[in-house]
Amino acid sequence: MIGSARIKLRPWQQAAVAVGSAVGALLDPRRADLIAALGETTGKPAFERVLERMKRNPEGRAVLLERPRVISANVGHAWDLPENTFGAAYARFMGSRNFSPDDRPPVRFMDTDELAYVAMRAREVHDFWHTLFGLPTNLIGESALKVIEFEQMHLPMCLLSVVGGTSRFSQKQRTLFFQHYFPWVVKAGFQCTDLMCVYYEQHFHEDLEDVRRKWGIIPAPTAPK
Repeated sequence: MIGSARIKLRPWQQAAVAVGSAVGALLDPRRADLIAALGETTGKPAFERVLERMKRNPEGRAVLLERPRVISANVGHAWDLPENTFGAAYARFMGSRNFSPDDRPPVRFMDTDELAYVAMRAREVHDFWHTLFGLPTNLIGESALKVIEFEQMHLPMCLLSVVGGTSRFSQKQRTLFFQHYFPWVVKAGFQCTDLMCVYYEQHFHEDLEDVRRKWGIIPAPTAPK
């Protein structure tokens, strides 16, 4: 349940958690719990702005009202959809990597249930965005998606993740990212619709290319050989 283990922090405690999470995440980018804590302790103003945008959008309001969760019990039917659909593409993305939608860490540091849900929603739609933009889960793909997340939500954590991710690039990866992916990702993140206001689960049955066109999504360019 969202918010069942939420912790109220004083300002100095929040700063301490943010700094500790940032250092830990830079040292070990695989620590999803630290990245999540960093996002929550530095992202409250950004999540508040996202919440207000969702309230002004009909589909965003439906998401806030119904509070769908991206968990196996709710999205398992995607594996049975026709292969051209958005839902089937999401299922292939998850299945090919042995990912589970149930693996996201809980929200702990948001002040209200509404903000906790928005933070959880942002975390849970991450793999929908991977699917829609056609981005891999390697260091380059995750860094590119963090740029899109920053453009969409203005979360400081996303910018810090991009800085941390690109600092670990090899020279070849750095050239590939900044010459091939970065020009695309800047355009793609700004051109598409407000992705936090989309009720993705209601579009699982639609053709993948149709929803990309509807939401103004430009898939990632093919990496040069």
